[in-house]
Order: sequence, then C-alpha cells, then structure tokens
Amino acid sequence: MARTKEFDPDAALQAALELFWRRGYEATSMADLVEHLGIGRASLYATFGNKHELYLKALARYERAGMARITDELSRPGPALPAVRALVRRYGTEATHAGLRLNGCMITNTAAELAPHDPAAARHVERNWDHLETLLHSALVRARAEGELPAGRDPLALARTLLVLLQGVRIVGKATADPVRVRDAVEQALALLD
Repeated sequence: MARTKEFDPDAALQAALELFWRRGYEATSMADLVEHLGIGRASLYATFGNKHELYLKALARYERAGMARITDELSRPGPALPAVRALVRRYGTEATHAGLRLNGCMITNTAAELAPHDPAAARHVERNWDHLETLLHSALVRARAEGELPAGRDPLALARTLLVLLQGVRIVGKATADPVRVRDAVEQALALLD
C-alpha cells in the first residue's frame, strides 16, 4: 500500500517559493528547504524533484499568480491607458515599499542570477516577459484605438520600453532605500504615454 503524503504539497511549494524569492537560488540549500518546509529530504525529492526542479516549479507558480493579476488589471472594461499607468505606478510603489523591495521580483531576480547560464530558467523569464509585453501591447493598442494614446505612438515600442523600465525598477528598488530615483523614472516613463 502506498504511503499518503503527510504534508500539503501546495503549501510546501508556496513555502519554497517564499524562501527562494527571499534568498535566491544559490543561497538556498536543500538543507534550508528541508528545514523551512518542515518535510523530509526524501519526501521533498519524491514530490518536487531536485532543488532546480523545485525552483522552476516555484518560479512557475510565482509567474502564474503575477500574470493573472496583471491580466486582470489590463483587461478590465473601460479606458486602457489609466490601467497601464496604474500598473507602472504599482510596480514603482512595490519596488520602494519597505516590506516588499528587498525581495524584488522573482522573475527579475531569476533573470539576473540564473538566466545567463541556465536555459530552463531563461525560458521562464522570456515567457514571462513575452506575456507582460503582449498584455501591455494589447492595452496600448486599445488605448490608441480609443484616442487615449496619440495616433503617432507605437504601442509595441512603448510596451517594450515599459517592460524594460519595469524590470529596471525592480532591480533599482531592491538595491536602494531611496525611492526618489524610482519614482522619477516611473513618472518620466509615463510621460511617454502623453
């Protein structure tokens, strides 16, 4: 008879996500995961695979939650440009918020730490950025069609600019306690939408 799991895999994955997000991939050992999740090493391997596989599963979970929120924010009925502005400002606020800034964004952290030498991690990062760019592009196309965005503006180029800015905001916000640099950059980027 097969043994039943003595832990909730969903809760364990969330706990792993939080630890990886806070500490990063390299700084988190299997011993750290075993201790933090409160499950045995054999159960951890049997359920999630090795550390790398667990990290990628946690990253995918993070990505799904973040993209669901952004999809909701940018796909609501009504004017699109205020939703884009609100999203960019939210990123800026989160990047400078004392309780959030030190973790940064798990996607951005992965891009800096793993993507240059880890093809699987790089695919997750690229997929996330492609999705965010597509959502921004769609919202900006809607905004231009509704006359919210000047006709001469290129929605795809603007979406790419905002994507790069948002990733930079996460890095700068994580590295400094001075929110002025981030706020000024966010407001200058939003001026591109006028």
